[in-house]
Amino acid sequence: MKRAILSCNGLDKPEGSVAREVAIRAAGATGGEIVCPVLLNRAPARYKKLLGENSLIVVDGCSTRCASKVAAQVAARVDRKILVSDAVKASGRPLDSTLNLGAGGLVLAQTIVDELVRNLNTPATTPEPATVFEQPTEFLTVTHDKFEFRIPVVDYLFNENDVWVRVSDDVARVGISDYMQQKLTDISYFDPPKADGTVQQFGELGSLESSKAVFEVISPASGTVASVNPAVIANPGLINEDPYGGGWLVEMNLTNWSQDLELLIDPAAYAEVVKRKAEEE
Repeated sequence: MKRAILSCNGLDKPEGSVAREVAIRAAGATGGEIVCPVLLNRAPARYKKLLGENSLIVVDGCSTRCASKVAAQVAARVDRKILVSDAVKASGRPLDSTLNLGAGGLVLAQTIVDELVRNLNTPATTPEPATVFEQPTEFLTVTHDKFEFRIPVVDYLFNENDVWVRVSDDVARVGISDYMQQKLTDISYFDPPKADGTVQQFGELGSLESSKAVFEVISPASGTVASVNPAVIANPGLINEDPYGGGWLVEMNLTNWSQDLELLIDPAAYAEVVKRKAEEE
């Protein structure tokens, strides 16, 4: 399969310069075509055919993830994501502050490309069957002024940070509440946690962005990140449309569930939290 390659512009940070070099070298190594982020943002029709026929490799320089945001806006089919700042940390060698890549930056770029090519050439293994979570059908409703906030009754627990969790066996699915998605309004970007990363209860599990605010997703449980919802990466608006179903964010393998439970609240208690928050606004 051919790939298209989208990187950040790399104009103001050394990590950006590395990202640009990675894109150039990755294009040569994979036979891929480089996508201009500015043109993709302003005239996405220019790349409609290319992105329709090829999966996308996204290369971001820093945690701002400009290229990932552009890819999300056009609902591109992302195959791989590379974050240069993570690669810098993993290497243990800081980049020179200059935007002109020295020997260290060039070596890092080639190392990233070599790992990318190895991963692309590794045969995919057959995944284990996914845990099935049924769509909720019973809700409590909290009404405030003209707003209604729905809260599922069965199988959902919450923290007071407006994040829900459902558990099946030792797998937890996590998302944000209807109250929070309405407060944020149109969600435009989900910055997910690192795959296989370890998160403690009340640690950060990624963040959401809207025109109103940036919202840190506070984990309701301790565990390791098993998967991120690809549908939400491609279309963050799903969170607004269906926060308790298709708009879920992350699945985790639990590590301390029996203790985590002690600090979570049931739907009725969370309804009281929503009432209080809505009245205080």
